Amino acid sequence: MSGSVGKAVMGVSVCAVATALVFGLLVVSAAGGGAPGTPPGSSGGSGTTGTLDATKVPAEYLAWVQKAGVCDAVPGALSPQVIAAQIEAESNWDRTAVSKGVGAQGISQFMPSTWKTWGKDENNDGDGGNPFDPADAIMAQGRYDCYLAGEVQNYVKAGQASGDITDLMLAAYNAGPYAVKYSHGVPPYTETLGYVQEIRGLISKYTVPPAGGSAFGDQIVTAARAKLNLPYVWGGGDEHGPTGGGYDCSGLVLYAVYQASGGKIHLPHLSEEQVTMGTAVERNDMKPGDVIGFDLHHDGDYDHIGIYIGNHQMIHAPHTGDVVKVATLDWYESFPWKVRRFG
Repeated sequence: MSGSVGKAVMGVSVCAVATALVFGLLVVSAAGGGAPGTPPGSSGGSGTTGTLDATKVPAEYLAWVQKAGVCDAVPGALSPQVIAAQIEAESNWDRTAVSKGVGAQGISQFMPSTWKTWGKDENNDGDGGNPFDPADAIMAQGRYDCYLAGEVQNYVKAGQASGDITDLMLAAYNAGPYAVKYSHGVPPYTETLGYVQEIRGLISKYTVPPAGGSAFGDQIVTAARAKLNLPYVWGGGDEHGPTGGGYDCSGLVLYAVYQASGGKIHLPHLSEEQVTMGTAVERNDMKPGDVIGFDLHHDGDYDHIGIYIGNHQMIHAPHTGDVVKVATLDWYESFPWKVRRFG
């Protein structure tokens, strides 16, 4: 949080097909990028995926985390999992934490100047609101998150920013809302990009896996989640990580499946071929870790692909100018799908 959180010191295209010369061999690679991750004209938040895993939160803070993770003003932007992930990143649940050289205080790492605006005595213990009181701090964190979600949502509605509302909210928490507006999205600051990616990775830790998932599928999802907010790069990604700084749609899929299989499953860098491999799965039988290909032009060419994570959502690399992100599947319902399972 710029001036607020201790760790934050700074305050429809298709999957085109490209050819690339790799190790002297001419190979075909898919440049990922299907339709937008949210319905046209909107930019939804993905902070409410799944349910909080209460066993991962210290018992004395659980009620406050659950209460703080609600933002009625911007539904979908915030969740208890987001609150918990931020706390781990900021203080590792240390209510006495003070950041060296910055002065951020308490479990949620508020700067004194920001605390004056957002701090309240939530548990009525007579302290007037104290950043070292977890009840006060966690609820202030939730209020501030919700405020930021409203700010960035307004930027999106005004055409001043684009992206997932939760990602933009987290970026604003780290770098300040003006930085989001100025950058027209998540600011390209190394720390801010790292912060958003770290929180996204931690959210999965605090989320109960959807029922019916498999260990292998969960590993695919975990591998993909670790790459959230990396930029879309046409033809990007291989079995070992991003190339050119990011991934395209099929590059993310081949990476996640390879990592989950311990290097045993090698997929081509082409969405049209990936949807012919593995085991076919009916749409109503999907489990986290299944791979979904989409025929965005109803012409038999499965030109986009993503990884199902449960709760009618997927992780994918959408298109140029966007990032690896969580998206609802609602927008894709009208297109033909192919679902494949690799483990």
